[in-house]
Amino acid sequence: MALALFDLDNTLLDGDSDYEWGNFLVSKKLVDAEEYEKANTYFYEQYKQGTLDIVEFSAFSFKPLSLIRREELDSLHQEFMQTYILPRIKPQTPTVLNKHKNQSDTLVIITATNSFITRPIATHLGIEHLIATEPKIIDGKYTTEIEGIPCFQEGKVTRLNDWLKMNNDSMEGSYFYSDSINDLPLLEIVDTPIIVDPDERLREVGTKREWEITSLK
Repeated sequence: MALALFDLDNTLLDGDSDYEWGNFLVSKKLVDAEEYEKANTYFYEQYKQGTLDIVEFSAFSFKPLSLIRREELDSLHQEFMQTYILPRIKPQTPTVLNKHKNQSDTLVIITATNSFITRPIATHLGIEHLIATEPKIIDGKYTTEIEGIPCFQEGKVTRLNDWLKMNNDSMEGSYFYSDSINDLPLLEIVDTPIIVDPDERLREVGTKREWEITSLK
């Protein structure tokens, strides 16, 4: 038994769930199309370059959550899952997840994307444990602020360490699957870093360090 950690966007999914949620909101005419598409693209490019301001981005991405009733949000997410997420699950994702399940490993999705978007995805993939950026909730309503430490870059390591203490688990024999240079801090501390369909910068690092590079497409 070991810890098997998985980034979500562009790793298990062929695409970014946060970015696609924005596209979905535009398609439903729940946000201003021109303004939202411009901002969504701007932040996504920052993310790919490893320069994303996670606080600024979260304030942007949480805003629709703060303006739409929780019941409506849940209904919207069900449609979003069917139309945007399920078609983007990579063909080999179930295979690699089942491999670790059959080894009785503890599977964890650890993602910068907020838990509203990612919890149902983790559930669909049969993964109980999720470490994600948490929107602050006040009086039962989402706000535009982050609760605690964002699960991004070095914050993933901090959030994971907190989770390990809470669950009395360890990093012994650990795996981490990721596509992004943003995840380098966590890739550097696991026993087995595995690079999945990586961005150019991570591929370069992984090649130099002789890390396993694979594809789930």
